[in-house]
Amino acid sequence: MGGLRKLAAPFVARGPSGVAVRTRLKQLTVADVEVLRRVGAHLGTLASGDLKARCRDGLGHDAEGWAVRKRELTPQSSARWAGSITKATHDQWALARRCQRAHLQSLEAGVRAVRQRLSLPVGSKGSKKAPGGYRSRREWHAKARRLHVLETRLERARADWAAGTVHVVRGGKHLAHTRHHLPAARLTEAQWRERWEAARWFLQADGESGKRFGNETIRVSPDGEVSIRLPAPLEGLANAPHGRYVLTGRIRFAHRGQEWADRVTANRAVAYRIHHDTTRGRWYVTASWQQPVTRTLPLAAALADGVIGVDMNADHLAAWRLDTHGNPVGSPRRFSYDLTGPAEHRDAQVRHALTRLLHWARACGVTAIAVEDLDFTAETTREKHGGRKRFRQLISGMPTGRLRARLTSMADQIGITVIAVDPAYTSKWGAQHWQKPLTSHTRKTTRHDAASIAIGRRAQGYPVRRRTAPPRTHQSDGCGHRTVQAPPEASGREGPRPRVPGPRTRSVKPDTERKRATRTPKTVRDVRSVQEWVQHSLLHTE
Repeated sequence: MGGLRKLAAPFVARGPSGVAVRTRLKQLTVADVEVLRRVGAHLGTLASGDLKARCRDGLGHDAEGWAVRKRELTPQSSARWAGSITKATHDQWALARRCQRAHLQSLEAGVRAVRQRLSLPVGSKGSKKAPGGYRSRREWHAKARRLHVLETRLERARADWAAGTVHVVRGGKHLAHTRHHLPAARLTEAQWRERWEAARWFLQADGESGKRFGNETIRVSPDGEVSIRLPAPLEGLANAPHGRYVLTGRIRFAHRGQEWADRVTANRAVAYRIHHDTTRGRWYVTASWQQPVTRTLPLAAALADGVIGVDMNADHLAAWRLDTHGNPVGSPRRFSYDLTGPAEHRDAQVRHALTRLLHWARACGVTAIAVEDLDFTAETTREKHGGRKRFRQLISGMPTGRLRARLTSMADQIGITVIAVDPAYTSKWGAQHWQKPLTSHTRKTTRHDAASIAIGRRAQGYPVRRRTAPPRTHQSDGCGHRTVQAPPEASGREGPRPRVPGPRTRSVKPDTERKRATRTPKTVRDVRSVQEWVQHSLLHTE
């Protein structure tokens, strides 16, 4: 046990701190579309210039510089538009900074892995914790060249990090690279240009409490009327007083519509974002607002009715319900999903699987779900697993962060607590202690099903193994109770096992009453040699 790492204690995951709902803008006229395009293009140009100024300031940015940029943008838009642009710029710069740090850590891990493997003899075997040497001199030479490339990239990344230099592309780096590969993307130059311009538009406004309907810039009334405060150079396009333009169509939020209506009626802050989907030719509006984080329950209170352990895999969720003593109840459940195809399809598959999981948990009366606190950032590096391309793709395809965030948000709405546990050894120990005992002629228990039991027991504070070893002095409970799952209030927890009436032999049932023999048997045998202790392997409590 000395080589095992220390396990982190389970904890209750915090609930969501914000809400975002989206709906479609319908019944737009040609004039409405033209106004949205011109406003988005004008504000997008201002946002690009502000982002360039923020990146130029780097680590030397301060509150005074922020105020100067906002004052420069106000005459070309408005005070509130300028505030939204500068705030979005800061968020984008901070996100780029975090991504730069993650890229730096990935390069450092790659350099360490290549150096370690280059130092080993060619063809040397590795272990479970560390890879061995490269398979041939040719591969060793190729990796030696790659090491120089990684070290050059690492030096450049460290210099950018020290100087506060970030590299950001408004509209997305992927879309920018697509411009050079239009035939492979099956796009014409006009189609790419339309997507590129739409991605660089800026049509989002922050909410403000106390103002009418919670937003002065993009205002949505409770009956669905959408109006926009036009920037100063475009006020001539207004069709309403005070330089506003009212869209023809009305909107309605199907999801959380009543909650949104209560906020705008009470003039509480609501932020809006309008964007154009060029593929479908549709306009959408997204409303978002902050909400107080739900107070998390104590761990003991969340586990009062048992727990459902969930093991996440590449194509399904394996779940098993456990009672308060850590015993599996019923049969395992599997919720499949397909993570191939576009991002929208993958996201819908994850939501559908989580919805079925939560409905089953609510039907069982369980108020806690245990999941692994997974983070495959260090496991997906190219250099750690070498030529195991399929394995790296398998790990990279698991939606660990997306599933955790969506499960926490969806479970909070129906009053189910999410408990995160340390993922170390759950699959290995679960298969070792639970897979074979729970397999029968009518039920085939997989390694993933056994891992879900290990996850649930770890959340409850129980060890993964089914029972402790019997005492060495004798086979009774003189040295302590054998089943660690028995609660303190259980009757006879520290006492001896109850005696089963009747002889304990293979030929006589245990419940048969003891009768005095009428004659002497022909064959004398030691009664103790044929006695057998009868105890079911899955009986945990007494």
